[in-house]
Amino acid sequence: MPKKITIDTDARIIAELGRHSAGIGMDALHSLLKDVISRRTLQRRLAQFVTEGQVIREGKQRGVRYRQSPGVITGQVNITESPDTMEAFGEVYVPLSPESEEIRAYVRQPRQMRTPVGYNQSFLEAYYPNETFYLPLELREQLRQIGTPPDDERPAGTFARDILNRLLIDLSWASSRLEGNTYSRLDTQRLIDFGQAAEGKDALETQMILNHKAAIELLVNEADLVDFAPYTIYSLHALLSDGLLADRSACGRIRHRPVDIGGSVYLPMAMPQRLEELFKIILSMAKEIRDPFEQAFFVMVHLPYLQPFEDVNKRVSRLAANIPLIRHNLCPLSFIDVPERAYVEAMLGVYELNRVELLRDVFVWAYERSCQQYLAIRQELVPPDTFRLRYRQALSAAVKAIVLQQLAPTDETVSAVIPSAVAEEDHDKFVKLVFEEFETLHEGNAIRFGIRPLEFAAWQERTTHK
Repeated sequence: MPKKITIDTDARIIAELGRHSAGIGMDALHSLLKDVISRRTLQRRLAQFVTEGQVIREGKQRGVRYRQSPGVITGQVNITESPDTMEAFGEVYVPLSPESEEIRAYVRQPRQMRTPVGYNQSFLEAYYPNETFYLPLELREQLRQIGTPPDDERPAGTFARDILNRLLIDLSWASSRLEGNTYSRLDTQRLIDFGQAAEGKDALETQMILNHKAAIELLVNEADLVDFAPYTIYSLHALLSDGLLADRSACGRIRHRPVDIGGSVYLPMAMPQRLEELFKIILSMAKEIRDPFEQAFFVMVHLPYLQPFEDVNKRVSRLAANIPLIRHNLCPLSFIDVPERAYVEAMLGVYELNRVELLRDVFVWAYERSCQQYLAIRQELVPPDTFRLRYRQALSAAVKAIVLQQLAPTDETVSAVIPSAVAEEDHDKFVKLVFEEFETLHEGNAIRFGIRPLEFAAWQERTTHK
């Protein structure tokens, strides 16, 4: 399934609605826009516009019509006021450098006015780890200053674990929203905290959120193990793409077929052998980079540019960008409040021009926003449970063992699966901790213990009817 990236479609949708003052149905509207947007993406955009008040939805079922809300401006007028750039139809853009404005102006041109390009290997070859920098020294020092917690001399992943519950919601929601997911943040919180899927949402949207949750937990819970090895990135892709690809065998595997990017003139490389070779080169180069922020930005540039997987490449790059931040105990990057259009246009600048300035502006703004969120939140958190942290792997193993054996959690069954890593004097407290986990265990959070949905369902069915 080719990737679909929305480019300048928001203005087109609003403009078309403005031409039909009495409203227009989905079929008729899509027939006018099918050259730039898929039907499913159009449905998602319209739902978002309705939520934002830009569009009015009238009628029921097949009689549903959409019309522009009174007072919405359909022209492409820019109002620039430091420090933010506002679009006339109400969208907030990130602050831009002059170089970024050049990129934005280019990618906003109609597709037929942009030069078709393929993968440019010299773009990667021009980068020398620790000699070439996409982020200048002053900027890297600024990011480190705002992203370092006061007590940074702690084990890898400690800061991310401190704010894990908030990070799971924010990053799952924000990253999914950049892919057109219409879940609200509150919907996302209910899904992650209570396993409640939002009514009226596509099942694939629910799956996308849960996939993000599983991938983020992998990064945080295994912070001392994950790095830029191929296995880590394959695992991230497998978790993020689970249930979303037509070919299930494509999860966690280099693609074996060509892909294109809707709305772009960039055509990614098609040869599987060459893709795998370049994929490993990119990760090897990323490993060599010493600065965590440069590492993060490098993978945000080159993983999506290569498009090593059939789909979900940008999602992989956004989560992979957090690997060095989590490992260095820095504030993670959640992409909270990042304007979708700014991110899409930034990626098009990389794809079609091999220029990183616009993506750099998005990255810096997004990181500053994340730091404002999490450094403030962390000051209000209850100190972490050191006992739970010490035995988190043993705890996961014990819970998983009971579920896979389809046993009810009792003193006897829990005592039988206590790992040898748990000191004998800690057994009673450990058993109590296992019971606490089972009190809050449900299908939405079972993946934290490596338990798959079918395994959880089988355990629940067995223990409920005993």
